[in-house]
Amino acid sequence: MQSVKLAFFDDHPILLEGLVGLFSDAQDYDVVGKGNTAADVIELSLASGPEVIILDLDMPGNVFEAIKKIRSEKPDIKILIFTASNAIDEAVKALEAGANGYVLKGSTIQDLTSAIQSVIAGDTYITQKFAARVIMALREASLRKQAERQHQWSVREGQIVKLLLKGKTNKEIAGDLAISEKTVKHYMSVLMQKLNARNRIEAVLAVQKLSSGGSAGGQADIHLRH
Repeated sequence: MQSVKLAFFDDHPILLEGLVGLFSDAQDYDVVGKGNTAADVIELSLASGPEVIILDLDMPGNVFEAIKKIRSEKPDIKILIFTASNAIDEAVKALEAGANGYVLKGSTIQDLTSAIQSVIAGDTYITQKFAARVIMALREASLRKQAERQHQWSVREGQIVKLLLKGKTNKEIAGDLAISEKTVKHYMSVLMQKLNARNRIEAVLAVQKLSSGGSAGGQADIHLRH
């Protein structure tokens, strides 16, 4: 069986050398690179041909942009986050950028090995103790993004929505946009149909709900691990 090529990136020297040493000694793995910045992640990943890169989020440079670049230029490389950050928004952002897994520091070496094997197999791995919250956040963000795509506004509709959220009446909206009140009523009817709203209040609430959060891509085949 051919060894899996790994690259490790972390700006904590002792931890980095420890990981490199452990996996260099393991029969099934071959460490082909290491680094401690987001720039290193890009340079070494594109040059040394690892199958899996394991990286911390807390390094100099923009790690999320590095993930996106690798995912774009080397889509076959598996990207596994190994970090102390248990912030849900950071996990969602990393997975949205293209990471295949998210493992919390404090996990065992067996957990990290399982994560590596899972992403190689094409699965998404998330540390179990906060996986349920990450999955829920991913699903909610995915649904929100889908809803936003369904409710794309025209330029005029967008202008009316902004004024609607400010509590403006149809007459005030007409005055601000220099259009007739009849035209505003027409656009309001269109907007309420798009929002599946029965009245002005429901339309406002629907728009507020669409605007209330960020967006993220959904992930499939998520495995929960101990």
